[in-house]
Amino acid sequence: MVEVEPVQVDAKNQSIGIDLGIETFAVMSNGDKAISPNYSKLDKKIRRKQRKLARQSKDSKRRNKTRIQTAKLHNRIADTRKDFLHKLSTKVVSENQAIVLEDLNISGMVKNRKLSRAISLQGWREFRTLCEAKSVKLGRDFRVISRWEPTSQTCSECGYRWGKLDLKVRKVQCLNCGSEHDRDENAAKNIKKVGIGHCHDSKRTQRQSKTISVASVIEVSSVSPRL
Repeated sequence: MVEVEPVQVDAKNQSIGIDLGIETFAVMSNGDKAISPNYSKLDKKIRRKQRKLARQSKDSKRRNKTRIQTAKLHNRIADTRKDFLHKLSTKVVSENQAIVLEDLNISGMVKNRKLSRAISLQGWREFRTLCEAKSVKLGRDFRVISRWEPTSQTCSECGYRWGKLDLKVRKVQCLNCGSEHDRDENAAKNIKKVGIGHCHDSKRTQRQSKTISVASVIEVSSVSPRL
């Protein structure tokens, strides 16, 4: 068994919460965003090659050539993703003493046929693994919160719970304190709060489902969909 001595690197920030997504790979609680590489062109080429592969005769030279071309395209995507994830995880871990992520149900999410391919291309699980490994090396505090925490349903300022929102809704205005939030940034702030144990206290205002529904919240323009 080999013991690894933590490398002493001073962190710029005490803690950070990270909300992972598809269009924007990571939204940080400090407002920073990380855009993932565009895999769409390579992915389209792979789909075309796979369709071509299916039409070609088995054991033919042309089929073998197409198979090799498809494998090379897969490797290009994997190398691009690995480079992006290594650079991002290194930056996040080196700059923050505590890193908090959400425990995503990736195996369940990929069952969505419309999003499965896009989710698989992102590499969320690999990013978590890299952050955890680098946190051990640099002596950082790596934490993962429960997937059941209502991070996107709660105001990060006052703790008001507005309930579940449609994925198309990207901007939220709290009915209780009036503060406006970017959906993903608000979730990242709540991930950080839960992860470091600074949850809202007894002043937290709970949404009473009997009197206020999500539909009524939308009716009073507390949320504005992305254009």
